[in-house]
Amino acid sequence: MNDTTRLARGMYVITEHRQLQFPELLSRTETILQAGIVALQYRNKAAGGKQKRYEAEQLQALCADHNTLFVINDDIELALDLEPDGVHLGKGDVMCKEARRRLGEQMLIGISCYNDPERAGRAVADGADYIAFGAMYPTASKLNATEASPGLIRTAKQQYTIPVVAIGGITPDNCLPVIEAGADLLAVISGVYLADAPGAVIDRFNTLMLKR
Repeated sequence: MNDTTRLARGMYVITEHRQLQFPELLSRTETILQAGIVALQYRNKAAGGKQKRYEAEQLQALCADHNTLFVINDDIELALDLEPDGVHLGKGDVMCKEARRRLGEQMLIGISCYNDPERAGRAVADGADYIAFGAMYPTASKLNATEASPGLIRTAKQQYTIPVVAIGGITPDNCLPVIEAGADLLAVISGVYLADAPGAVIDRFNTLMLKR
């Protein structure tokens, strides 16, 4: 397990590819990074290999410019190639132990645990660097998303020492119960990327996180 102090409390933004063309996404990403986030996750399930590599390289360079962690969703081969700060794995992806074997000890590994405490326990035992629960609220970013609750966050924080991420429909207007439950990071996709002023939304989130 890595030194997870790199995952300071704050915002964990995931790229929105379903409604944004990449040039617009890249421009909005720079605004988001300027506002101050902990990590950016590159997630594009529809892209082919060459496109994913190109997009990931552009985003990784932006993150480096803004001292922000860069995480790749589910693509171990791309992670081996680009050596990001971390990878994020869900159901159907490579298991945590196998990812650690292939990627080495330095790369952060995060695991989606949905609303499953047992999956969270296995992830921690297998050396995950953070675990994520969600969807906390209804979300348009993922069809048929599993429903979770702030109570899962609270229980996980009592049981484990690694950072806990909350995801799914989180906005500045509804995030306080999740923050009060102890979430270390709030993961947001469309609520930031599709906002009229993404940087202002990040500012609001950061202010609320700091008040806890």
